[in-house]
Amino acid sequence: MNNIKIESEFIKLEQFLKFAAIAQTGGMAKEMIQSGCVLVNGEVETRRGKKLYPNDVVEVEGDKYVVE
Repeated sequence: MNNIKIESEFIKLEQFLKFAAIAQTGGMAKEMIQSGCVLVNGEVETRRGKKLYPNDVVEVEGDKYVVE
């Protein structure tokens, strides 16, 4: 479990994937989200603009990241 600290109230899913270095580019983040391989709080999330708040858990390929 990796903890990723954000400085704002929330962060959009696509931005989070880049910020946490899970995706190197916005295009890569978009592809990961649209292909259904990103889970937010245990559910598949296909919206790039999904707002993430502290304590949300993002899972990609078995790796979990907690928004702080």
